[in-house]
Amino acid sequence: MQLPDSFTLVIFGGSGDLTERKLIPAMHSLYKDKLLPEKFTILGLGRKQFMDESYRDQMVIENAAIGVKDEKCQTFAQHLFYQQFDMGDSEDYNKLSRRLKSLDQEFQLDGNYLYYLATPPDFFTTVTAMLQEHNLHKSDNSWRRVIIEKPFGHDLKSALELNKHLTNIFAEEQIYRIDHYLGKETVQNILALRFANGIFEPLWNRNFIHHIEITASENIGVEDRGGYYDGAGAMRDMVQNHLLQIAATVAMEPPSLFEPKPVRDEKAKVLQSIRPITREEVGRQVIRGQYIASKIRGEKVPGYREEVKVAKDSQTETFVALKFFIDNWRWGDVPFYIRTGKRLPTRVTEVVVHFKKTPHRLFKSDKDENSSENSLILRIQPDEGILLKFGMKVPGAGFNIKNVDMDFHYSDLTDDDLPEAYERLLLDALNGDNTLFARADSVELAWEFIDPILKAWETDPSIKLFGYPAGTWGPKESHELFEGTREDWHYPCKNLTGEDSFCEL
Repeated sequence: MQLPDSFTLVIFGGSGDLTERKLIPAMHSLYKDKLLPEKFTILGLGRKQFMDESYRDQMVIENAAIGVKDEKCQTFAQHLFYQQFDMGDSEDYNKLSRRLKSLDQEFQLDGNYLYYLATPPDFFTTVTAMLQEHNLHKSDNSWRRVIIEKPFGHDLKSALELNKHLTNIFAEEQIYRIDHYLGKETVQNILALRFANGIFEPLWNRNFIHHIEITASENIGVEDRGGYYDGAGAMRDMVQNHLLQIAATVAMEPPSLFEPKPVRDEKAKVLQSIRPITREEVGRQVIRGQYIASKIRGEKVPGYREEVKVAKDSQTETFVALKFFIDNWRWGDVPFYIRTGKRLPTRVTEVVVHFKKTPHRLFKSDKDENSSENSLILRIQPDEGILLKFGMKVPGAGFNIKNVDMDFHYSDLTDDDLPEAYERLLLDALNGDNTLFARADSVELAWEFIDPILKAWETDPSIKLFGYPAGTWGPKESHELFEGTREDWHYPCKNLTGEDSFCEL
């Protein structure tokens, strides 16, 4: 892997939860694995009061997300610096400019800056406008890049406005819209599975695939994010970004080169080809739900409306299931099903590719519709791996067919944990590789698909919000998406396993 140039990572929101839990541990892992240059600094900016040493203690030495605190950990900590900062105060940007120049001189850096906006979205325009005002957004002799956390807008209108604002300040190739799902090893491996193997890609089309499921379930509630979540909901929080990006990865055409532009071009074409769901179809093709109080393993858990900072009459969805089609040559009339929700039985993200059944039932026992299902499960998290289901003869008299599983687990490759998504994405941004980051047109195309659904929910009282007991797989109405077929949702376990094996929740 190429080592980045010398740099300073500037984290707006540098004293916040994301920085402590994800960003600093990711940078520490890259440092430990010798994937960073010798010369670099990390400058945290935040409202809290820290000196450099106390910031290092908080973010590195006392950080539970960083494992062994050895000598290398102590050395890494010396690369961290802190500045108390008000993101709306122009004078603080003057101080920032002076501090960056001072760090460049002290550590013989080249003036390359990666800005990470680990802030609420309300600050995106403020911070980037201030960077432009103080001429921190570009340089003739070094690079400037900016990472924007989701959400990328609240709807299509705000996404268009945000993209216009950003591209008036930065060139598109300087903007890195981060979606941490795309940094997961197992999402990247979808591309490897398809395009590095001759056995799957010939089958990857409407002639052989019956339907595709994408599930992202969480077993927790909204925790302490009630204020944010009540203004967002599952559709904005998960479907518009993570799950549509996974769908685009599953459905894209082979790129001409594995380089940023060709890969992102093909993903954009998929999003452009999604058949719009009309206002009249929303009630039939999209099911929304909200979890209600229940008992999970003997423990009473509150309903969504009882959560802290959630409106008592909230209409925000904590569950979404939808059916859509991609109108192109490869995927014509193949249904895609997406399901996501909170307070479901287990935490799982996976893609299930269901292949068509044989055209003629040759074996008598094969009249059982499930006896010879061919499906491929791509497990993104946890217990990352791949499981292929197919039918085999049961030993003995007759020709009884039984489903068997052929599986692969990433844990078989290495005893080490898979790299965190933020490690890969931060390293890519430092190297100027935006392959795994969302481009402006992809963000807007996703909103073009989602926006009419949200507007229908807001304005059509006949579209119901269904309740579902916490700890279940969502509203029973989600099964109606499969109406007219003999199919249903796949119900995953926490462990990647076949139907006859122990299921851990």
